[in-house]
Amino acid sequence: MRKASGPQKHSCSHLRHSAPSPHLTAAMDLRNTLAENLNKFIKDHLLLDYNFHEDVKNAIEQISEFLKERCLFPGAPIPVRVSKVVRGGFSGRDATLRDQCDADLVIFLTNLKSFQEQVSRREEFIREIRQDLEEFQRCTRTQIFEINIKDQDPSNPCVLSFELSSSRFPGRTVKFNVLPAFNALGQVTKAYRPDPEVYIGLIHECTSKQTEGEFSTCFTELQRAFVKQRPTKVKSLIRLVKHWYQLCKEELGGPLPPQYALELLTIHAWESGSGRTSFNTAQGFKTVLELVTGYQQLCVYWTEYYDFENPIITDYLNGQLRKRRPVILDPVDPTRNLGGEDPECWRRLAQAAEAWLSYPCFEGRDGSRLESWGCTRRKQTMKTRERSGRRRVSARIQDPTSSRAPPLRKRRKPGLPPSCDCLAYEQLKGGQ
Repeated sequence: MRKASGPQKHSCSHLRHSAPSPHLTAAMDLRNTLAENLNKFIKDHLLLDYNFHEDVKNAIEQISEFLKERCLFPGAPIPVRVSKVVRGGFSGRDATLRDQCDADLVIFLTNLKSFQEQVSRREEFIREIRQDLEEFQRCTRTQIFEINIKDQDPSNPCVLSFELSSSRFPGRTVKFNVLPAFNALGQVTKAYRPDPEVYIGLIHECTSKQTEGEFSTCFTELQRAFVKQRPTKVKSLIRLVKHWYQLCKEELGGPLPPQYALELLTIHAWESGSGRTSFNTAQGFKTVLELVTGYQQLCVYWTEYYDFENPIITDYLNGQLRKRRPVILDPVDPTRNLGGEDPECWRRLAQAAEAWLSYPCFEGRDGSRLESWGCTRRKQTMKTRERSGRRRVSARIQDPTSSRAPPLRKRRKPGLPPSCDCLAYEQLKGGQ
């Protein structure tokens, strides 16, 4: 490697009241906040500190340029370099909480030929990236930010983490997990839609080796776009839901559903129940909690980046949608079901949601209870929206007779031209 030349167990209703931690204090603040004050709560407690965020953003840009210039992989038969560095996870989706300190740094590499190569050479990539980050660390000690590379676990050489801090904000850090990735998408533009062959290759890789969901980092840029394109108020609602999730996680302990599942559920609630840029935050919050309590009937997916036009993808999606509820498919990776295989973690979160639904944050000043958007009360909901010439569908199916999905078939609505094909579910019992 070249030398550097210079820098370039209880439900949430049983919160303890003696010497509460900051998170428990926040829980009491939130649950006692009246519905009309939730927007102020978000502004006062959850929105990002812009200046700290900018320091972190500038640091990541410098790291990215340094790695693209300096990071070499001498053992590679074909030259491999860093093509781009993308902030992923919560930090990259523009809906981060003020005190959320974990994020992903996805390192896309040139000349990788397959998803499998990402896996087989991960240790090699991590070793080289670590050496370059250590070099960057030495070069930037006088900068406004500081990088602290975490000690590596010898038993897990494929994990690399570091912390970023800013001298202007003592005590505040962001922890990044470094994730090398196969650049399956190539150059992603604003109106980008992957070629179906990308998903066919992904499905083949994941089904043949039982690695479903393992390559979602390859689609980080689409994940970012999917959330960031939402109206500002929707992203504020996502922050509120994520804050609630963190409070429950601290109180309940143990495994809970992935936080990203709650982000997607919030977007689905808004699309199905409101769809407006201006809405009542408490109603949206209540709708999401009601969806959580009804997790056994959840089936949520989108067709913005993949759909039912290709028979291989169609067969795979049908299998995914027949899985036991809840089913929440990553909108950019059909192999990743955020509903998971552990209903116990959803049951525990649903109990917490049930308790929270009785709190003052869903009350008006006169003590009246706010209604939700109502999408949880419909037996079947489907929303199709036209945007930029593409069809996008968010669907949730509730079948009270079964926790498994009914068979899916594609059907054309009467009177619509071929370009307006829609998706239809046929119920197992009785039909619709």
